[in-house]
Amino acid sequence: MLQELQIENIAVIEKADICFGPGLNVLTGETGAGKSIIIDAIAAVTGARVSRELIRGGEEKASVTAVFDRQAADAWLAENEIDADGDELILQRRITRDGKSSCRVCGCPVSLSQMHALGEQLLELHGQNDGLKLLDERRHLAALDAFGDIDINVYFKAYEKLCAIRDEQKHLRMDEAEKEHRQILLSDTVKELERAAVAPGETEELSARRNLLRNSEKLTEALQSARACLGEDGGAVSMTQEAVWHCRHASGFAPELSDAGQKLEQAAFLLTDADELLRDFQEALNFSPDEYDRLEERLREISRLERKYRHPADELSDYLESCRRQLEEISSSDERLRELEQEEEKQSRLCTELASELHRKRLQAGKLLAEKVEKELHELSMPSARFQTEVTDTGKLSGNGSDEVRFLLSANRGEELGRISRIASGGELSRIMLAMKSVLSRGDPVPTMIFDEIDTGVSGIAAQRVGEHLAGLSQEKQVLCVTHLPQIAAMADRHYVILKNESGERTLTEVELLGREGKRQELARLHGGDHITETTLLSAEEQLQYAEKFKSGNKQ
Repeated sequence: MLQELQIENIAVIEKADICFGPGLNVLTGETGAGKSIIIDAIAAVTGARVSRELIRGGEEKASVTAVFDRQAADAWLAENEIDADGDELILQRRITRDGKSSCRVCGCPVSLSQMHALGEQLLELHGQNDGLKLLDERRHLAALDAFGDIDINVYFKAYEKLCAIRDEQKHLRMDEAEKEHRQILLSDTVKELERAAVAPGETEELSARRNLLRNSEKLTEALQSARACLGEDGGAVSMTQEAVWHCRHASGFAPELSDAGQKLEQAAFLLTDADELLRDFQEALNFSPDEYDRLEERLREISRLERKYRHPADELSDYLESCRRQLEEISSSDERLRELEQEEEKQSRLCTELASELHRKRLQAGKLLAEKVEKELHELSMPSARFQTEVTDTGKLSGNGSDEVRFLLSANRGEELGRISRIASGGELSRIMLAMKSVLSRGDPVPTMIFDEIDTGVSGIAAQRVGEHLAGLSQEKQVLCVTHLPQIAAMADRHYVILKNESGERTLTEVELLGREGKRQELARLHGGDHITETTLLSAEEQLQYAEKFKSGNKQ
C-alpha cells in the first residue's frame, strides 16, 4: 500500500506531502489544478521514464519520495540485496535540469530498470488511454493468457527450435547455380591456402631472418671484432687465464687472495663460454646467395593472401578450416536437408500438439473471463451487455500458438455481438476497461491500483455504478482515483482536493485532505460549480449518506 507521497518542484507543485490510506482514495479539483501531475509523480517514483520538462519552471531539480508497505517487496529486496529497516519501503527519484536522474530504494542507489521492476510489484497505474488499448485486438490474446495464467514458455521454446530448423533449411536450399558458384569459390580458396600453408607466427620469423640477412656484413664484422678482443693471443681470455695463474701463486703467500682467484677463474670460464657462443653463431651465418630473394617472395605472397582474404596471416589457417567446413556442408547439404525435413516434421507435430493444448486452455479461460466480465458490466449499469471471448484456431503457428483472440460485445439487448472497436461508445469503453481490470486484478498480488480519470464519457446512473464498483474493489486493494464525478467522489474513504492558487508571480498547487464537511462542499462544487446553493449542498449530503450506507453494507 502507498502510505505517503512527497513531491518537490514537479510542474505546478512546489511542495506537497500527501498521506494515503487503505480503501478508496479520491482526488478532485478543477481542470489544470494538478491532479494528473500527482499521478505523473507516482509514475516517476516507480520507474517510469520522465522528461526534464516535468521540473517546475525556474528550478534546477525535482524529487519525488514515496513510502510503501514493505511486505509486497520482500522478494525483490532479497533478490537485489537491499536491507530495509522496519516495515517501510522508501523509494526516491530525483531529476535535474540537465536530464540526469537518480533512483534510490531504502537509501541504496538502483537503476531505473530496477525501480521499474519494483514499481510493477507495488502498483498498477491505469491512465486515461487504457480504455483505447482494448480496441487493439493484438492485446486481447495477452490479456486472456494473463487472466487464465496460461504459460506459453514450453510452446515458445519448441516453436523457436522449429524456426531454427526452418532457417537452416532456407540457408541450405540455395539454387543450384548459386550452390555451384559458392562451391567453386570455396574449393579454389581451400586449394590456394593449402598450397600456401601459412603457419601462425611465420611472418615474424621470416621478417626477423630477413633483417638478419640485410645486416649480415655488419654482423659478421662485429662478431670478428668481438672475438678478436677475446682471442687467446693477447685477448681477454688469455690475459684473464694468466691473471688466474698469478693470483693462485700470490694466494700461497696471502690466503685471503683465494676469493679473488676464484672470481678471476669464474670470469675466465664466462669469457671462454661467450667466445664459444660467438664462434658458433658466426659459423652458422651460412647464407646462400638467393635466400634473401626467397624470403622477400614468401613475405609478398603472405601479404597478398592477407589482402585477398581480409584476414591477418596468423588467422589464415583458421579461415582455411572454416572454408573446408563450408565446402563440406555444401557437399553434404542434400543429406542434411533430408535430416532437417524429418526434424521439421517431428518438431511441427510437437508444436501443433502444444498449440492445441494452449487452444483448449484458452477456450476454458475465455468462457470464464466472459462470465466474470459480463457480471461486472451488469453491475456497472450495462444490464443487457453480453461479452464473449472469441478464440479461433487459425491452423497457422506463430510465437503465441495458433490462436487469434478477440473480445466481442453486445452493449444493448437485441444487438448482435461485435468487435469492441465498432460497438462501444466512450462511456461503455471506460466501463469495459474497469470491468476487465477488476476481473484481472483480483488474482494479482499488486496491492495498489491507480485510475486516472476513468470516468470519461460516464455520467448519471452509470457513474454511480462505477463509484460503487470502485468502492467494492477497494475492499480488496488500495485504490487511488482521479475523477470529476461527484458519484465517484462520494464513495471515497479519503477525499483530497487539489487547489491551484496564485502567489505573486507564481502559480502554486496545494493538496488538502477533506473532512466530512469539506467533502460535502466539494461534492456540491462538482454538482454546480462555483454556484453552491442549499439545493446542491442537500444533494451532496444525500450522496454522502447513500455512499456511507452502501459501504457499510458492503463491509457486513
